[in-house]
Amino acid sequence: MTIAVGDKIPSVELKVMGNEGPEAVTTDELFGGKKVVMFAVPGAFTPGCSMTHLPGYVVNADAILDKADSIICLSVNDAFVMGAWGEAQNAEKITMLADGNAELTTAMGTELDGSGFGLGTRCKRLALVAEDGVVTHLAIEPPGEMGISTAEAILEVI
Repeated sequence: MTIAVGDKIPSVELKVMGNEGPEAVTTDELFGGKKVVMFAVPGAFTPGCSMTHLPGYVVNADAILDKADSIICLSVNDAFVMGAWGEAQNAEKITMLADGNAELTTAMGTELDGSGFGLGTRCKRLALVAEDGVVTHLAIEPPGEMGISTAEAILEVI
């Protein structure tokens, strides 16, 4: 079942890249007591994600952070890849969250079968707003599209 408005973000442990390497972080820590914008992409360093989706959030980070406590970029990649992608995209204000085993993606019911492209399980392209861990806005893109999950679209609803 796909996560919906009014649902709580599932409690899972994921990874972020720290100064000493991958560090564990829980969704409870990331979302608890905060207003959070999270967007998910099918893969780091992929064309649409690198040329449009993440850059839009980088450019609009300050405007989003005027209305939210944090911005999270989620991808089914490891912490090393997410850290390198964040550096390459100058995403200092965005938490680059690695869902390496697709645990959060699966718990949210937002899996994408990328096996036809040699990618295995990935996350659908989406954006959500959560307040104290409860989803208040959810935008899951239809396959091949990028519109309702962009930073510009989120700025209109946050």
